[in-house]
Amino acid sequence: MKIVGIMLAVVLVSGAGIAAYAVTDIATGFADEAVELEGQDTVPPDIGAIEGGVNMFLAGTDACEPEYAQFFGDRCSGADSEGELNDVNMLVHISDEPRRVTVVSFPRDLMVEIPSCTREDGSESSPQSYAPINSAFSVGGLSCVVKTVSQLSGQNIPFAAKVTWGGVIEITDAVGGVEVCLASGIRDVNTGIDWPAGNRTIQGLEALQFLRTRYGVGDGSDLGRISNQQQYMSRLARKLISGEVLSDPATLYRLATTTVDNVTPSQSLTNPLTLVQIALAVRDVPFDEIVFVQYPVLTDPYDQNKVVPDEASASVLWDAIAANQPLTLTGEAGANEGVVVVEDGEPAPEDGGEAAPEEGGEVAPEEGGEAVEPTPAPTETSVALPSTIPGSTAAQETCSNGNLRGFG
Repeated sequence: MKIVGIMLAVVLVSGAGIAAYAVTDIATGFADEAVELEGQDTVPPDIGAIEGGVNMFLAGTDACEPEYAQFFGDRCSGADSEGELNDVNMLVHISDEPRRVTVVSFPRDLMVEIPSCTREDGSESSPQSYAPINSAFSVGGLSCVVKTVSQLSGQNIPFAAKVTWGGVIEITDAVGGVEVCLASGIRDVNTGIDWPAGNRTIQGLEALQFLRTRYGVGDGSDLGRISNQQQYMSRLARKLISGEVLSDPATLYRLATTTVDNVTPSQSLTNPLTLVQIALAVRDVPFDEIVFVQYPVLTDPYDQNKVVPDEASASVLWDAIAANQPLTLTGEAGANEGVVVVEDGEPAPEDGGEAAPEEGGEVAPEEGGEAVEPTPAPTETSVALPSTIPGSTAAQETCSNGNLRGFG
């Protein structure tokens, strides 16, 4: 089992971003092991000068850190214990005004071209025409992963960061845990989970177990696991902007210092002003404009256990992002049955009164007057993504579709 990490965008901008503005030593520590990104455009001093919005890449890697290696069995002690893989790959796009956030998750078993990359020692790796995306980190580190995703997506990616599975534990502890929802129980001997259905606040090792579980949710595939991770991302985002974190200086400072200790950023992400600007850019984005999608894939014709890019569907996504159009999700919220959506009923009118007229309907006239047509609100043309692109918004409540369905 390889690590599956967490959504770091809000962690970075809420924790390191805001705190670095006030505490310069945090920002200094954040720069200690920063990585130079190869093949990306130069970053201007003001992110507002980046036309078309800002892209940030987030990687979760499976480094076997000594203090946590005991929890991961053969991965850290067997034949595959050498090396470090990027098993979680997320591209976070923050649009120009009006601000929207789109998080694109790339399956770890996606077969792609990995370009030639410059290693830390200055040597050049050979390009690979057909390799799993999660091997890019072992080829040339974070910069090589970014270069690979940039080539695949056609997106310039000026900012990036990576976190290890030990970082997942530390960061989740720093915010006091995250409450997740299990529509049915999960039992997975690979990660040690045996949890009943219901809400559960997870932190520390439990958070990592939840994010790593594959056979415990949906159809047991890596695609189903991505949907389960996205539930965690959405709930983490809500926790981070709640009063429990942003209104609590002690928690915010703890989150910032923990992030600095457990996140390796690109050099472009170490400027305190840049961090604050990113924080301000996403601070007021509505939950229904924070969209989590899975990069569209097809079954690899050469290996049924792998997937390849669905370029036709992906082009619809990238074109909509480039045009900063609202996204309408037509695919399932949970790929491969990984989650189920909690459906809420229509809200009742307050104080027993009548419901307000729908937008565009007539407004009741004053006594003796005539009905007046309201001025229609300006609308934007949304783009319906192909059903081959599963996803959900932060406004939707999803619950893990555990493998103990029918048993509680």
